[in-house]
Amino acid sequence: MDRFDSGRSLSPIRQAEAYWTALLTGDGVPMRSQIDPRGLENILEYTFILERIAPGLARFRLAGSHLNKLAGMEVRGMPLTAFFEAGARDEVKTHLEQVFSAPAVTELSVISSGNLGRARLQARMILLPLKSDLGDVSRILGVMVSDGTIGTTPRRFTISDSRVRKVADVQLPPKPAPNKVAGFAEDQEGFEPRKPHLRLVSSRDD
Repeated sequence: MDRFDSGRSLSPIRQAEAYWTALLTGDGVPMRSQIDPRGLENILEYTFILERIAPGLARFRLAGSHLNKLAGMEVRGMPLTAFFEAGARDEVKTHLEQVFSAPAVTELSVISSGNLGRARLQARMILLPLKSDLGDVSRILGVMVSDGTIGTTPRRFTISDSRVRKVADVQLPPKPAPNKVAGFAEDQEGFEPRKPHLRLVSSRDD
């Protein structure tokens, strides 16, 4: 995983996270309507939008070309769990429900095992919660990027590692407003510099 974590494949994950974090406000999770494709134009091929359709289930509303290549087909309308092996789908549902209900940011490291016609493939995914126009947390801004040759499709994955952070722990601290501290500030109005007093000093030789 070291080669993957330090390589170019992790960059879209960090770019999406930085974009989403910049939209955080005191009200918490950003709105879906705030997501502007122009702000993600360098990573659109890896980007997707999910819609919650039931507890633990979400389907693709939009998906970039990289996800279509991994699936070997158009993924719009498909559930996110379609990218995972049957044994991993309950874990995926648990993570999805955490993203929506906590709400939380979830990052997954996933692996597609190799067999005849394709090599082992690593990928990384981030799930960032969004509010719908109704104000409920029922959308996700996500990025999925693989590292290596895709080979024969569809590629299905298992989860090798996960990282979950509540939105409250991700929010940037508000910038403190400048305060005037009593006892350390002077009123500038009417201030005049004090004029030095001059006195004549004489010296006499003895």
